[in-house]
Amino acid sequence: MKNVKILLASLAGSIIEWYDFYLYGTATGLVFTTLFFPSTNPAISILIAFATFGAGYAARPIGSLIFGHMGDRIGRKASLMLTLIGMGGSSFLIGLLPTYAQVGLLAPTLLVILRLIQGIALGGEWGGAVLLATESATKGVRGFFGSIPQLGVPIGLVLGTFSFTLISSLTTEAQFMAWGWRLPFLFSAVLIVLAIWIRSGIEETPEFKRKKDNGELAKLPIVQVFKYNRKDIFRIIGLKIGDGFFNVFLMSFILVYATTYIGYTRDVALFALTISCATMIVTIPLVGYFSDFIGRKKIYIGGLITMLLLAIPYFVMIPINSTYFFMLQIILLGVVWAAIFATQGTFFSELFPANVRYTGLSFGYQVAAAIVGFGPMLWTSLATEYGASPYLFGGLMIAGLLLSLLLAIFSPDTRMITQYEEAVEKVEENERMSDAEVEVAMTTSTK
Repeated sequence: MKNVKILLASLAGSIIEWYDFYLYGTATGLVFTTLFFPSTNPAISILIAFATFGAGYAARPIGSLIFGHMGDRIGRKASLMLTLIGMGGSSFLIGLLPTYAQVGLLAPTLLVILRLIQGIALGGEWGGAVLLATESATKGVRGFFGSIPQLGVPIGLVLGTFSFTLISSLTTEAQFMAWGWRLPFLFSAVLIVLAIWIRSGIEETPEFKRKKDNGELAKLPIVQVFKYNRKDIFRIIGLKIGDGFFNVFLMSFILVYATTYIGYTRDVALFALTISCATMIVTIPLVGYFSDFIGRKKIYIGGLITMLLLAIPYFVMIPINSTYFFMLQIILLGVVWAAIFATQGTFFSELFPANVRYTGLSFGYQVAAAIVGFGPMLWTSLATEYGASPYLFGGLMIAGLLLSLLLAIFSPDTRMITQYEEAVEKVEENERMSDAEVEVAMTTSTK
């Protein structure tokens, strides 16, 4: 029951954080380009809107340092409570913002500030949610435990896109642009209160408590991690770049790409995104479970190779008709990328010792996220200049995937060689030994 509560706490917060973060991504393509960044040139509006989208990604490394330090010094739980408040509060306020037509430049300025707060909060959330699960798991189930908070991405996005789809279907275009788009952001307040209530009832992770009790916490985690684990930080950045660019396209930019450059309706694009994310909800825990038997590295390499082979066919085939569009979204996002993502939390966290794990894991991952977050700006510029060329877009994806694949091949198999101290396992083993010694002593005295 204790493990279920921990997994629920890691998942609940993760869902809310990603719901809020991707809610902004969905609104960028559907609403913000018109209401907050109006321009006589639609391409300029899209470009500026996605610059603010990228700003949220750019802020994530800052959040990883702030909350990583707190998580490695004070505790995982305290850090995670603050990330929820930061993300939920900023999302709620976005739902109350006046538009450009009402207050002019103040509207996009406030939107960018709130987006930066979102990015900072998420920069600390992901690593903490992963560690809450993995540091509470015993050896043999860590891959499965580490995959559970990853479910926050598809569930959060499904909730976000479903809310937009539902409201869009119940309102006219004018009503949706006037007030309907605000409702999903305002609903964040309810979800955040629920997540804080769930997380308030959990304990600190066994590994952090052991380090704290033994006086082994790092005074300056960021200094120590760069001194002793610098190579692994750069390894994570490279490992994440390839699938990260494709992920940002498949989960965010696809709404603009499909509606603006291919000609699909908004409802078709949202449906394709929703069903592929729904598929991820099944794929992620299954792959996480199997990673405990065959290893994270093998799954990671297999996923990168598959994405590489499908990169150009994806861009060639999705404009043909909606059936191909739905099918390839499900395959690439719902199955292949989901398999890679299912392993990342555990794979990356196993590279670092517990006293700097929050900082090292979060910083490496979020630097990569900051880089790939500006992908939509690059793609918008390319599409404006050269059109939606499948070979140009597919070639860019292949370049990133090749880098990640090369690093994955030379990465350690963390299922076999890990920085986890198995603190929980040692305690259980000592308890079993003590019980056995008592039993032997009682038997001897009886004789």
